Amino acid sequence: MRAPERQLQMEEATWSNTMRLLLVEDDEMIAEPVLDALRREGYAVDWAKDGREAELSLANDVYDLVLLDLGLPKKDGVSVLAAYRRRGGEAPILILTARDSVTDRVSGLDAGADDYLVKPFDLDELAARARALLRRRTGRKQPVYEHGDLALDPAAHEVTQGGEPVSLVPREFALLHVLIEEPARVFTKAELEERLYGWGEEVGSNTIEVHVHSLRRKIGAEQIVTVRGVGYRLKRGE
Repeated sequence: MRAPERQLQMEEATWSNTMRLLLVEDDEMIAEPVLDALRREGYAVDWAKDGREAELSLANDVYDLVLLDLGLPKKDGVSVLAAYRRRGGEAPILILTARDSVTDRVSGLDAGADDYLVKPFDLDELAARARALLRRRTGRKQPVYEHGDLALDPAAHEVTQGGEPVSLVPREFALLHVLIEEPARVFTKAELEERLYGWGEEVGSNTIEVHVHSLRRKIGAEQIVTVRGVGYRLKRGE
């Protein structure tokens, strides 16, 4: 076991503190509600609007899940998917498309897709399929993070304190996940914004402070330490 402030029940796999998703969709009327729904689930979501932009985004290889439309301008979705898999991209791919023929579904799956959802779709079903693909990718070998009397289980999306459940909204959960994964580290506001939000999401100048304040109310003000002029960390272990 490492230092007390980093009491992590680590297994073989690692789990990023906030899941980062890429939505590839050229239709704003479809993309905007999908972005809203996924961000409410606590994911950081980036948005690419055509096939070329998708390829540039995927070159960074930072995504835990990709939601991919097939009928894209500049380069079609199947070509984007096939190229991504050829170069070794491993993120699960959920295809979102109006093409509902068996031939289209087969071509997408053969190119390397993991699941298929035909438009129009229910946003709750989309969120459920995203969760299933993320679970499948990481398996059940996710760490349960413990720090003092706090415990955070990413797989169950649960937090307990002294054995009692703590109800957190997605952004609060994501913030605690970042802090508890590396409790000795001081995170700057910019780093926390990067972990919690996707491209294009408007982040107010005091948004992180608001989340910290809200989380402190639920787990105790003393649990999160402000390092003046730098950022935030969890309190040191006993």
